[in-house]
Amino acid sequence: MVDSNDADRNANPGAGGGNPEKGGDSLEARRKRLATELAARSAPEAPEVEGREKPQGFALAVKLSSEFIAGVLVGALLGYILDRFAGTTPWGMIVFLLLGFCAGVLNVLRSTGAVSTPVPGSRSGSTDQGTHNQ
Repeated sequence: MVDSNDADRNANPGAGGGNPEKGGDSLEARRKRLATELAARSAPEAPEVEGREKPQGFALAVKLSSEFIAGVLVGALLGYILDRFAGTTPWGMIVFLLLGFCAGVLNVLRSTGAVSTPVPGSRSGSTDQGTHNQ
């Protein structure tokens, strides 16, 4: 992204030389011009980023509660199915309901950014790491 003014300045560095008496720009004038150019380039980006990143109040509450409830319901459903087919009447439901609760809490923490999502292949106990470090 080099404009023609930058190319001219780089091709002839001695021209103007920053001396106001010989036709060059003063340091203060160049600083002001730089500030206005930076403001013009960064201004359009700010509203787009702010509008997309953070859901507002009610939307965030619905998102977090639905993630938690989904984890609990899936755990309860899996526990019920296991109890129904295996005949382990209360235990499958209890175990999978607790696992669903833990999964729901983990999903909420990931959505809020309190816990990062795992990166595939980054486990510390992995046997593949020994071959890559050598």
